[in-house]
Amino acid sequence: MPVVVVTDSSASILPELVEQYGIQVVPLHVLSGGQDFREGIDELPEDLAGVTTSGASPSELSEAYAAALELSEGAGVLAVHISRQLSGTWEAGRQAAQEFDGRVRIVDSQSAGMGLGYPVLEAARAAKDGADLETAYRRAVDVASRGRCLIVVDRLDQLRRGGRIGTAAALLGTALAMKPVLHLVDGRLVLKEKTRTSTKAMARMVDAAVELAGLDRTAVAVHHMHARQRAEAVAQHLKDRIPQVSDLVVTDFSSVIGAHVGAGAIGIVLCPEPALHHEDHDSSTTSH
Repeated sequence: MPVVVVTDSSASILPELVEQYGIQVVPLHVLSGGQDFREGIDELPEDLAGVTTSGASPSELSEAYAAALELSEGAGVLAVHISRQLSGTWEAGRQAAQEFDGRVRIVDSQSAGMGLGYPVLEAARAAKDGADLETAYRRAVDVASRGRCLIVVDRLDQLRRGGRIGTAAALLGTALAMKPVLHLVDGRLVLKEKTRTSTKAMARMVDAAVELAGLDRTAVAVHHMHARQRAEAVAQHLKDRIPQVSDLVVTDFSSVIGAHVGAGAIGIVLCPEPALHHEDHDSSTTSH
């Protein structure tokens, strides 16, 4: 049996690809009204304003890794998780992996959403092709290093409350109704530039994405939180302006991410080749 790839529910991988590659997805948690909801398993509250979130625990990950190792029949487990700067899940995974004598390797994607999803898919494809654990690990790390993530949110309050962005940046976002463009740097969400309106922020985010993509074949994901029409418009702009789009997906933020970015948020993830292989995708837009 091939190496089995494990990730967490902050990745926004199409369900059919999760099934196709046998990817094991560990739920993160949404906490609301004294209840603990497991993303992807339990029915979550519709209104995520004011909820809190938590990562997977070491015991949950240990159980998931053990099950995945059994599925792999000893070939090994590669666990690729949300940035350690955004969640305690990677650290919990590191602790859990110590039980398995090197048969479980852990990768910090330094991202979330499809910034996590692309390295997961690359590792899963490598595993399906017969790659050993070390090769799958190297492929995931390589693709994670290529990814770039940009985001515009309507309000910074939820990011500030959750500790996902510094207080200074949050204050800047409220000054004179500034609308900042944010990006992930070394797994941290930081200010890229400031604009005065949401329209300008979206335009600057698209411009930045086009510049980052350059002329390379690039996989593109547009995430949104209750803003599909706006996300599809952004996706069309990107498709028109990036000449070598190898894959384009429009998808919701996971609920755990959505709880922090808030309604109206739009994110762009770029991943230059070899993130996706041509036999699985074409250049059309896929939504879910």
